[in-house]
Amino acid sequence: MLDFLRFMISKLGAYEAALPLLQELLERTQQHHILDLCSGAGGGIAVVQRELSQRMGATIRVTLSDLYPNINSYSYLQQTSGGALGYIPEPVDATAVPAHITGVRTIFSSFHHFPPAVARAILQRAAHDKAAIGIFEGARKSWLELLLLWTVFPVIILVVTPFIRPFSLSRLFFTYLVPLIPLGIIWDGTVSLLRIYTPQMLQKMAQDIDIPNYSWRTGMAGTRPGKHVIYLIGYPEE
Repeated sequence: MLDFLRFMISKLGAYEAALPLLQELLERTQQHHILDLCSGAGGGIAVVQRELSQRMGATIRVTLSDLYPNINSYSYLQQTSGGALGYIPEPVDATAVPAHITGVRTIFSSFHHFPPAVARAILQRAAHDKAAIGIFEGARKSWLELLLLWTVFPVIILVVTPFIRPFSLSRLFFTYLVPLIPLGIIWDGTVSLLRIYTPQMLQKMAQDIDIPNYSWRTGMAGTRPGKHVIYLIGYPEE
């Protein structure tokens, strides 16, 4: 399921609208390093890394991390990126990021998995550590997206699965013979769309964090279909 999401997010360039926001965070903090939290299988991060490096005229390094690291996917991304994408093999808790792990923190398409108290704890930790953070969800949270998920995505899954890399026979088995992966993707996508925090929800959550000299901004970026991004960015003031 995670490999499929990584493949689709990368091919669609779903986080194109997030690039200016990420560039702003990197320039504000004078960094060239992103610590990606809750990376899953690293969905879309390779495209983000390449596009950011081109925009900024310097190599932007990304470190992938997760409470349950997907080592196979991370190794594949590290090899295909020439080392620009690295990873932490040990579990990393987004609510308690170790002090020695630096970089602009990002969470792509995962923030909705956390209930409000835990989500707030992630933001609180970033503000407490004076670390810039960007939360990005590639959706508008609309009924149209839900309809497309139920009607179009099953066909897409069947068509693109043989082209997902790294190749896996088990992926083919659990897609075509025992369709657990398609069912899981549709179920997960449905729940995710229903649980995504709106910009108004994110704004209220950020307002509850009382850390001096730390700013928050939330909204929706992107204007083209499939390119909408709900975001929340936070950064320490100079």
